[in-house]
Amino acid sequence: MEVFEMLKIAVASEEKMVAGHFGHCSNFNIFDVEDGKIVKEESIANPGHKPGFLPNFLNDMGVKVVISGGMGGGAIEIFNEKNIEVITGATGEAKAAVEAYVAGNLKSTGSVCNKHEHHGECGNH
Repeated sequence: MEVFEMLKIAVASEEKMVAGHFGHCSNFNIFDVEDGKIVKEESIANPGHKPGFLPNFLNDMGVKVVISGGMGGGAIEIFNEKNIEVITGATGEAKAAVEAYVAGNLKSTGSVCNKHEHHGECGNH
């Protein structure tokens, strides 16, 4: 019998929609996925945007995949160090993005916000 590990996926969101920028989202929709199905869904408020804080916060929650419209290079580096998969370029409803990811239909566009600068603008995504 195969044992399926529970997968915790965080979606940077504005309410129920994927946020354009990870650090400045209003909330994270957290989905527990087991055997390819969403078994639990919760929303937590963004606890604040400080460099390096959110990747550690989500890692401590057991998140293994992060989905966002765009994300700064620093956050991506920290997630990579923690072996957390980063999917950027996502749009639309958070739950639909998770379902697409689980089905293998959501691929990262590699959308990085202001690679080496921190101006708070994120371009057109």
